[in-house]
Amino acid sequence: MKFSIIYEAQMVDTSRANEARCFHEIVEQSLLAEAMGFDTVWAVEHTALTQYAHMSAPETFLAFLAGKTTRLGIGHGVVCLPPAMNHPVKVAERIATLDILSKGRVHFGMGKGGTQQEAGTFGYDLGALQPMIDESMYLIPKIMVQDEIEHDGEYIQIPRRPIHPKPYQDPHPPLYMACTRADALTTAGLRGIGALVLGFAGPDDIASKNAIYRAAWANRKAEDQVGFRPTEHLAALCPALVLDDREKARRIGLRGQRFFVESLGYWYQGGPKPTVEDLSGDEQAAILQQEKAAVVAYLSEEKITIGSEHTGAYEEVQDAYGTPDDCIRYVQRLFDAGADEILFLFQMGAVPHDVILETIRNIGTHVIPHFRAQTAVAAK
Repeated sequence: MKFSIIYEAQMVDTSRANEARCFHEIVEQSLLAEAMGFDTVWAVEHTALTQYAHMSAPETFLAFLAGKTTRLGIGHGVVCLPPAMNHPVKVAERIATLDILSKGRVHFGMGKGGTQQEAGTFGYDLGALQPMIDESMYLIPKIMVQDEIEHDGEYIQIPRRPIHPKPYQDPHPPLYMACTRADALTTAGLRGIGALVLGFAGPDDIASKNAIYRAAWANRKAEDQVGFRPTEHLAALCPALVLDDREKARRIGLRGQRFFVESLGYWYQGGPKPTVEDLSGDEQAAILQQEKAAVVAYLSEEKITIGSEHTGAYEEVQDAYGTPDDCIRYVQRLFDAGADEILFLFQMGAVPHDVILETIRNIGTHVIPHFRAQTAVAAK
């Protein structure tokens, strides 16, 4: 059972001063997380998505964090692999260097990014990216282990060269893929790598996706393996705020979730800009349901198959916004659904720094020890 935090560097106020403040707060939160027993801090990679995600250079953030910590896992969740954005040689060099300096604490996730806004920044059509992402995904682990690399692919050409350094972990850090849709879970399983389920999804949806992933993993073939270190692992996103006051946690949590959803919708679906309203938990939940109905109506009109990747973020997260006991119940449901790791999401727009710090302390004091004790008993 692993307990981690994932960061988007999401913010309401995009002034330079607040942007800088946000990053320093994330570092403070991460240092507390290490002290409270969390396993890994993951960082996304997004470009040109104002408010939704200012984590555009995770390799810099994670290197800085690695230098300030001694035990905490350092997670790329994920590196975007369009070659003009992140050339595979440079990715291999950066991951290996970070793995050396952190003494083997790196977790390496890969993906393509989610919007035309990002793809277009580097001159790509989002819909045409997947073949070149796949080419990079298979190529990077080879660069990490071979003395020299030579590659003449459809999208990437590398003359014979020695690439240095090699990772601390032998043969390379564990590999993961960003997954929201069911077909991505199948791909991750067939390729023998971990699945980072980064969409808002409750325990029932995680159970469904876990079944898809485990079935694909069981039927994988050696020739489809990405890299040289098979990793069977499913991590589930879990937006959460854990306070002594359940209603306060729910009010602030749903306000942050609404901002997250609306900022996501602005960049991914062309919706209106996000808003911040300090309403009650019930009022925020009602608005989320109204927004869900509008999305469902649009998808139906466009004859697009509706999946949890479209509607999951609108579902009220009941017990993860609450007390430590509430959180324990909800996390147990995620583990029962097949999750190996909980990717806690605290840092949503409009969630104050002090509330996140209190949440980290409560999870570290009550939730993590509960499950560590459970594991210890089971091991006897």
